[in-house]
Amino acid sequence: RKGGNKIMEKILTAKNYTPHIRVNDSVAKVMSDVVLALLPSMIAAYAVYGMAPVLVIMTSVASALVSEWIFSIVFFKKYSSITDVSGVVTGILLGMTLAPFTPLYVVAFGASAAVIFGKLIYGGLGRNMFNPALIGREFMTVFFPAVMSSGAIWYSETALKVSGIKFFAYLGDIPLFNYLDRTILNPLGAIGEFSVFFLAAGGLYLLIKDRISWHIPVSMFLVVFLGLFLMNIIIGADINLSMGGLLLGGIYMATDMPSSPSNPMGKIYYGIMTGIAVIICWSQNIRFETLSYSILTLNAFTQPINYIFRPKVFGMGNMTGEKIIKGAGLTGIIVITIFILTFLHNAGLVSYLLYIYIFYTVIKLILSNE
Repeated sequence: RKGGNKIMEKILTAKNYTPHIRVNDSVAKVMSDVVLALLPSMIAAYAVYGMAPVLVIMTSVASALVSEWIFSIVFFKKYSSITDVSGVVTGILLGMTLAPFTPLYVVAFGASAAVIFGKLIYGGLGRNMFNPALIGREFMTVFFPAVMSSGAIWYSETALKVSGIKFFAYLGDIPLFNYLDRTILNPLGAIGEFSVFFLAAGGLYLLIKDRISWHIPVSMFLVVFLGLFLMNIIIGADINLSMGGLLLGGIYMATDMPSSPSNPMGKIYYGIMTGIAVIICWSQNIRFETLSYSILTLNAFTQPINYIFRPKVFGMGNMTGEKIIKGAGLTGIIVITIFILTFLHNAGLVSYLLYIYIFYTVIKLILSNE
């Protein structure tokens, strides 16, 4: 028996873990990399307006963490949910989508709504159906429409610290060099849009660290740029594209792991349809909510996308024809959904859609085992 116990001990302490896979990464490490990727953009925001945008982000993060801590204790009896750093990422991303002079009480409300109605009400991390930061932003838009549509929160001449930089311009005063300087620093738009260069650099960092894949942002950007070109050629549409907003949405929002597809072909389809949704919103004269509507709509279809584009199972027959038929049907449903959403927006009825969402998620939480 002693010999048998020694053998069993050797088996249990062996270094061979096959067929399981173990990695050194954790949720906290992944989320910390996202924070690091966004840090240069936050520094750029400080350079432009000083502490004003920093306070917006800090308020958003603090409110997200406090709300998650209290909600998790009350409903789930969990006391350490905020240690995974996901609440910090949600707060930062929400803050990056906001104007630099957004009132802090509105920011706090949006961040609380983001973690409660965007993540915790589904049961916590990894279960959310929609991107939490975008959910929070929609709550702010619906419940504080006058504040969110005010021009005063977007720009302040007196608070402006740096209006731009001259780096490439020293090489010559030509449009290309001036444009490149604006990609490094431009004091217009939301907090996260001040530096296209730093957003792209952060995205490259996440790609190198394997925190995101190229499939969603690349396919989305290609469709958006192609659609913008065709709309300009065919109907002469003059659309003011926010490159910073596009990068922030495509790299950091659309790639949210729980609310986006999990396989390469599904991700490419998801990115293409997100780009098509952006073009439809443009065609219906929607500007400020374009990316939010597009990404949130595709979030709702992540599960069927995963199902249709699931990898072929060994031993099963060729399912290409079935996937094409189901994919075409799903595409039609997504397009119709986007058009319905744009109709509700133009009719001023999106707020009722949010009320339905609140009612649905609350009932879902009450009926859940948790």
